[in-house]
Amino acid sequence: MRRVVITGMGIVCPLGQGIEPVWRRLLESQTGIGSLTACNADGLPCRVAGQVPPGVWSDLPGRQAPDRADRAGQLALLAARQALADAGWAPAEEAAMEATGVSIGSGCGALDAIHEGAQRLQNGIARRHPQGVLPGALIHQLAAQLAEAFAFLGPRRAVSTACSSGAHALGDAARLIACGEAEVMLAGGVDAAISELGIAGFAAARALSTGFNDTPARASRPWDRERDGFVMGEGAGMVLLESLDHARRRGARIHAEIAGYGMSGDAHHVTAPAAGHAGAERAMRAALRQAGLAPEQVGYVNAHGTSTPLGDDLELEAVERLWGEAARELAMSSTKSATGHMLGAAGAAEAIFCVLAIRDGVAPPTLNLDAPSRESPIDRVAWVAQERPIRAALSNSFGFGGTNASLLFRAA
Repeated sequence: MRRVVITGMGIVCPLGQGIEPVWRRLLESQTGIGSLTACNADGLPCRVAGQVPPGVWSDLPGRQAPDRADRAGQLALLAARQALADAGWAPAEEAAMEATGVSIGSGCGALDAIHEGAQRLQNGIARRHPQGVLPGALIHQLAAQLAEAFAFLGPRRAVSTACSSGAHALGDAARLIACGEAEVMLAGGVDAAISELGIAGFAAARALSTGFNDTPARASRPWDRERDGFVMGEGAGMVLLESLDHARRRGARIHAEIAGYGMSGDAHHVTAPAAGHAGAERAMRAALRQAGLAPEQVGYVNAHGTSTPLGDDLELEAVERLWGEAARELAMSSTKSATGHMLGAAGAAEAIFCVLAIRDGVAPPTLNLDAPSRESPIDRVAWVAQERPIRAALSNSFGFGGTNASLLFRAA
């Protein structure tokens, strides 16, 4: 199996856009969470969200995006352009285009466009339905739009595994390269589900925070005893993956290596993880096994850590169990405390944060962790970023329905 490396990264999220500005704000303990303004919040039980700053939209190119691109497609395109520019990859020869594929994950796709289309239908103007509604409802169209924008002719796939979609898209793309099906893959995740439909739906599932509407910056608080649900975020994270040999041949800068990818399923409940979160442990163990690393060799874990009363402590328990005595030397944080939960984009964005943690030797902080709901030997990096040597980092993503993914990165 061939080794797979990351040569380009791009991000758009509630902290802004661009790898360095977003990373700086994250390390400075800034938050991207505020009052819900992207849709009508009247009557909604949750009125907070992690929204992409308005100024980001002005940077979208006019003609590079297909005209039918919806909000999610636009976010994916913007992050993809950053990743490709960072990698210096713009193939012009057909052989190189054929060797480059696209893999993207999304939990909800164009939920905002679907909501708008449903409203138009209800109001009796379906004959003037925007043509982008149906394509936007198909997750695969996100991959198609990116392939069309950059003329990539290689393998194309789309993944929809709820909140682990972005992580699965990266891991699956890495396997395509490792098996020789592609030399280069543009991979990542995107979601733009902040709408009346999205907020109302997740609130009905009793998943969202509702107790901090007047203090939105405090709403996402992983592991804290006052947490009451996740804060919905939006955004996109994209990376360029290459075989190690291909990257070396063209003299590309290598950010990190994808060393391990583990998956598992819970077969338990539509939203809740199984007791003890054995599925999370199986996914992490599989990623470690594939990388040939022991838990004590991993210095940082970017937790799924959504700020839900049940999920946070179960994930913590699973990590403690797997690391054993080495848990005392581990740093683990949840960057969702600053970005909110970007659903299908979360795994890709948090993979990028793991790569940057390795690069700079710093664990990003967990905001709002004032009073942990339970004690742990694991340092959860409360409030302030922590400098420490990190040669390998693990990113966890666990989706509704019990679909688990763990990605393991190590220094190039």
